[in-house]
Amino acid sequence: MHNLISLFIEQIKETTWVQWLAVALGVAEVLLARVNNIWLYPAGILGTSIAIYLLLDVGLYAESILNGYYVVMSVYGWIYWLKKKNEPPVKISWQTKNEWIISLTICVVGWVFFYVLLKNLPAKYFTPSNVPVWDALISSTAWAGMWLLARRKIENWAFLNVSNLFAIPILFYKHLPMFALLTIFLFIIAIFGYFDWAKTEKQESGSKS
Repeated sequence: MHNLISLFIEQIKETTWVQWLAVALGVAEVLLARVNNIWLYPAGILGTSIAIYLLLDVGLYAESILNGYYVVMSVYGWIYWLKKKNEPPVKISWQTKNEWIISLTICVVGWVFFYVLLKNLPAKYFTPSNVPVWDALISSTAWAGMWLLARRKIENWAFLNVSNLFAIPILFYKHLPMFALLTIFLFIIAIFGYFDWAKTEKQESGSKS
């Protein structure tokens, strides 16, 4: 236990200001997401752009691709939330049957795709991943969660938390302690976010009846 604490302290000391900035933006993004504030997207775009560089540096290639997807989905989500001036805002809601099929398909197909990709990355250009199964799982479940977040679906929090749960030990293993602590924070916030969004959806549904 003492050795683990010492290792953690040493990793914190080695944390760069770039990692601190990425973590700060990640915290801002999730807090804004919890209160359903559209400013989560610009914070997320900047934070994930920085994370791409950091994750590539430690060989988490699927998570790097995932963060590129985060940037794209953040832009999509920003536009989707804004919509046209005279249209009603996008409401929080539960997934439909078709959306469940799509989100689960993203998870399964994404997991297989990332695993095959990571196992066959050309060694000439990349250092082979030593955690391809977990890297692929973390990324595929988060892909589905981000798609649902962009559409304001309550289940996004559950999918993102599956990703968070597996990401925490991997990030410690890859000597990214601040990212690991951020992920623990995201995991906790996502639990509250799920219940907050469910409460909001219930109130909005009740007001229509």
